[in-house]
Amino acid sequence: MYNGILPVYKERGLTSHDVVFKLRKILKTKKVGHTGTLDPEVSGVLPICIGPATKVSDYIMEMGKTYFATVYLGFSTTTEDQTGEILEKKPIGEDALNGEQIDSALAHFEGIITQIPPMYSSVKVNGKKLYEYARKNETVERPSREVEIFDIKRASELRFENQGCQFDIKVKCGKGTYIRTLATDIGKALELPAHMSKLTRIQSGGFDIENSLTIEDIQSLHEHETLQEKLFPIEYGLRGLKKINISNESQRFKILNGQKFNTNEFDQSIDTLVVMFDTLNNKALAIYTPHPEKPYEIKPKKVFN
Repeated sequence: MYNGILPVYKERGLTSHDVVFKLRKILKTKKVGHTGTLDPEVSGVLPICIGPATKVSDYIMEMGKTYFATVYLGFSTTTEDQTGEILEKKPIGEDALNGEQIDSALAHFEGIITQIPPMYSSVKVNGKKLYEYARKNETVERPSREVEIFDIKRASELRFENQGCQFDIKVKCGKGTYIRTLATDIGKALELPAHMSKLTRIQSGGFDIENSLTIEDIQSLHEHETLQEKLFPIEYGLRGLKKINISNESQRFKILNGQKFNTNEFDQSIDTLVVMFDTLNNKALAIYTPHPEKPYEIKPKKVFN
């Protein structure tokens, strides 16, 4: 049975669920899960967890992502991307904008920003996904959310055509960021209607697009019985968490048996999730979390037996 993390290249036209379905069929296992959805029209790296590695999918999602996107200024859409119907249109001449204006606007989006998720999204309101309301032409108040943009830069010259203006951006961001919404908000900052016309995820959870495998690659490797060599270990997906090295045999036994600990037993302060790491075989033993009611106690969240 396979066990590990596989960076998969998702092609445009496929949903993240399509990728999981195809891999379950190829690998003949149900224990396959993705680490955050990509819209059908978005291509790029999609880390897939296989076998016991599905236990760490949540932590891979927390490690951040990098996107390469094209922002189109000139009209906005119902979906905030190129697939929607036009909402507002405004012609833009070549003398209306320059790179310095764009760069100045982009700089204001670095750090913690507030976004309102697009109506065509899977965010749930009152138990229903927003796109379910949108498809029925129903309106509902969308909750705002805070997301983090670590870095955003213009990655191309401005391209003027058909009374519109396009340019590319590279965005490094945290979990839950909608690049579609970011594109429309950039337009608002410039007082212009805008949408995202193309998007590629070039990095996710520490995995780069250059090292990602297509579904065809995976099928071939599986048939030649060499796929396991391409899988990354569970530990790779936990690099975003604080690590505590364990060399004491008694502690190792207690951890593997899911026992709680007093924080005084460790040299490091523990105020968030930590990985208990076995120095003997360089393996993750478990993930521990502070006890919600006992400030000097930690308890296991996941144990990797």
